[in-house]
Amino acid sequence: MRYDWTVEEIEGLFELPFNDLMFRAQQAHRANFDANEVQLSTLLSIKTGGCPEDCKYCPQSSRYNTDVESELLMKKDEVMKAARIAREKGASRFCMGAAWREPKGRAFELVLDMIREVKAMDMEACATLGMLTAEQAAKLKEAGLDYYNHNLDTDPEYYKEIISTRSYEDRLDTLKNVRAEGMSVCCGGIVGMGETVRNRAGMIAQLARMNPHPESVPINMLVKVEGTPMQELDDLDNFEFIRTIAVARITMPSSHVRLSAGREVMSEEMQALCFLAGANSVFYGEKLLTTGNQDAENDQALFKKLGIRPEERVEVPSSRRMVNA
Repeated sequence: MRYDWTVEEIEGLFELPFNDLMFRAQQAHRANFDANEVQLSTLLSIKTGGCPEDCKYCPQSSRYNTDVESELLMKKDEVMKAARIAREKGASRFCMGAAWREPKGRAFELVLDMIREVKAMDMEACATLGMLTAEQAAKLKEAGLDYYNHNLDTDPEYYKEIISTRSYEDRLDTLKNVRAEGMSVCCGGIVGMGETVRNRAGMIAQLARMNPHPESVPINMLVKVEGTPMQELDDLDNFEFIRTIAVARITMPSSHVRLSAGREVMSEEMQALCFLAGANSVFYGEKLLTTGNQDAENDQALFKKLGIRPEERVEVPSSRRMVNA
């Protein structure tokens, strides 16, 4: 396993002929996973809107005039009902997202209780709650959280064009706090935000130089939402997105690479190429935080066409993360 990838090396992967890149990605995938299995996660927004951050892609920011209304934290009974439905439909991991800069006070205690309840249902628990202190990470670990999602979004150079209210180092510090408690890391980024190929290579390099690699790497296609500063950007070429999946697979061969936001508008053929490129995890269900997603029935039909089956649940010790998530 390598943890010393340079941006230039990764740029070289992006420049490979498409068939050669796909072949290398398939080799890496098959050496580490069953090529016909996909891990299914369900993502629920438990606290929507009203976020003080200025992430230019996000309709949940209070700074932008979008259709997303600010809501209070969901009641635990509603969250558990959603978790039970997700489990019945085949999801092995239940992810809870809250539009916070960081968790605070009583609301954080309520989320800890939700995590305990999800674990009692024999599901993996994942959360994305913003920045974490070391103490908060310890409490999440104690509650049984398996995965914490905190994306880098892009590379350090382009980051300042996307967000000003939180530094790149802030994101890395949260990931360090999660790792220090022994929880698994869900960390990826968003493509199609106007970045260059070198920026995408730089983002992958940041992820691939983590030791260990993130256990889960979500690759998001920007979902352009009216009212956000990125609503008028040109669409990213589909092949550039597929290449990003393949490069993530080659550089992080034992990570689950998640085909994440933007899947709602992807054709079956494009999704099939993403699976061929090494994607082996998806968000399963009709919604990702505030934006649409492929519904479960469509996914089941596509999996049948491709001969893909859900990854079997693994028992996780109880003690042991969109829009773009």
